[in-house]
Amino acid sequence: MATGKNTDRIKSLPLWEGEIDLEPLSGGITNVNYLVKDGDQQFVVRLGNDIIEHQIMRFNELAASKAAFATGLSPKVIHSEAGILVLEYIPSKPLDATQVRDPKNLPEIIALIKKCHTEIPQFLRGPALIFWVFHVLRDYGWTLRAAQSNHISKLAELSQAADRLEAVSGPHQMVFGHNDLLAANIIDDGQRLWLVDWDYAGFNSPLFDLGGLASNNEFDETQERYLLETYFDKPLDDGLWRRYQAMKCASLLRETMWSMVSEIHSAIEFDYGSYTQENLSRFEQAYDAFTQS
Repeated sequence: MATGKNTDRIKSLPLWEGEIDLEPLSGGITNVNYLVKDGDQQFVVRLGNDIIEHQIMRFNELAASKAAFATGLSPKVIHSEAGILVLEYIPSKPLDATQVRDPKNLPEIIALIKKCHTEIPQFLRGPALIFWVFHVLRDYGWTLRAAQSNHISKLAELSQAADRLEAVSGPHQMVFGHNDLLAANIIDDGQRLWLVDWDYAGFNSPLFDLGGLASNNEFDETQERYLLETYFDKPLDDGLWRRYQAMKCASLLRETMWSMVSEIHSAIEFDYGSYTQENLSRFEQAYDAFTQS
């Protein structure tokens, strides 16, 4: 990335009170992020334009971020303009997968997800997007074919799997989803947990977020059953378990194809090739188990 251009643009923003210090924040695989110190205040600056290949629209991220703050889920939006989002900095650390699975954290994480699903729509302003994973997967297929991806030989098989998962995953409830529940998007300030990064936010099935949380953080079956029974506040039946497993597989397939597309289109320094292979292996294992159950 053009670091000089990034820092010059951040320094030119009209909200600073004096000379600022900038520190790149590591870990982002969609955006470039900086920690900015302005006197005794600190902010997170996220740089990123629309990413059509991933159906990321920044107007949507901004609206979701504002609504998430209003519900108490996420930091306050301080400033926004084309390609830039400035957020209040909350001193915190991102969770890792082990911490997500920790029985001390998991009930709070489930409560955050449920709050996202039910309360954000009460504060959301303007046009709203739908994040339908099976449309995303079909569009990724077209994107990979158009770019002559070296994964083209796998696409027919993956498309058939996606169609089968879509057929089994319903009937569907509609909620407002975060849709990117990686461990790093849950942060701990020492007192409570927060949800951050609303690039992919949109209306969706709750099972996508639940399946994504479980698959991204390697839940075992006991943890998955606890997740579902706590979220839905009732005993788990076979029908819900089957629909959940379909969405969990779809979440893994989406992460795999997201990485395939990022191999071609992303300018961020990250080993997308290895990430693709890791997620493809995990998808194949989960899908094999699904088809044999």
